[in-house]
Amino acid sequence: MALVATTKDCTQLGDSELAEMADLCAEGPGRYEIGTLNKQAEAWVLCTQVRDGNALRGFSFSTLERIGGTPAVLLGLAHVKRHSRRDAALKAIMADNYRRALMAFPDEDVLVGTRFNRPDGFEAYKVLVDQIPRPGHKASGEERAWGRRLAKRFGVDGSYDDQGFVVAGDGSYPLVLDHESLKPEKLDADTAKLFTVLNAKQGDALITFGWIMAEELLKFA
Repeated sequence: MALVATTKDCTQLGDSELAEMADLCAEGPGRYEIGTLNKQAEAWVLCTQVRDGNALRGFSFSTLERIGGTPAVLLGLAHVKRHSRRDAALKAIMADNYRRALMAFPDEDVLVGTRFNRPDGFEAYKVLVDQIPRPGHKASGEERAWGRRLAKRFGVDGSYDDQGFVVAGDGSYPLVLDHESLKPEKLDADTAKLFTVLNAKQGDALITFGWIMAEELLKFA
């Protein structure tokens, strides 16, 4: 059965959907509870859900907005169930977010930003260019400024290091795009090194972003 992604306003989420999302998260490392999910629904505008039949396989909270005039897709908490089709579920989540971006920002390049705490998350960025941070690249002043803007938007600017793009944790599992690759052996080793500076027990995360070009967005029409 094909995976199906749908997106709705967070205000339309029912208690049963939030409970279903909490049950999904209980199987993963984050174990986000319904209270956390409810706060995410209040903080973000859109919720994308991916289903295999009636079964929920993944979701994301997100918003489409302009930051200083620049079009952006920002993802808050997102989670993909650890199952045999999780790579496809992640792809479906991102595709629906890109489809929405095309509708909102036709003919424009769009910034895409979120937080990761493991290199697997970069699988969500396969169609992006100029990803930050990235191996072997010294971030420019403008790129660090973008990191600060996103930290402020995520509400973590008080614990953010703009030199390393690191958000210091508070001892709990961070609000990240939570995904575990089906093929970890194929993850880029240099990209994985970006995460060695994180204190996993503390709940550190990286603020990450990249750009999807207007011509690439057209593929998601």
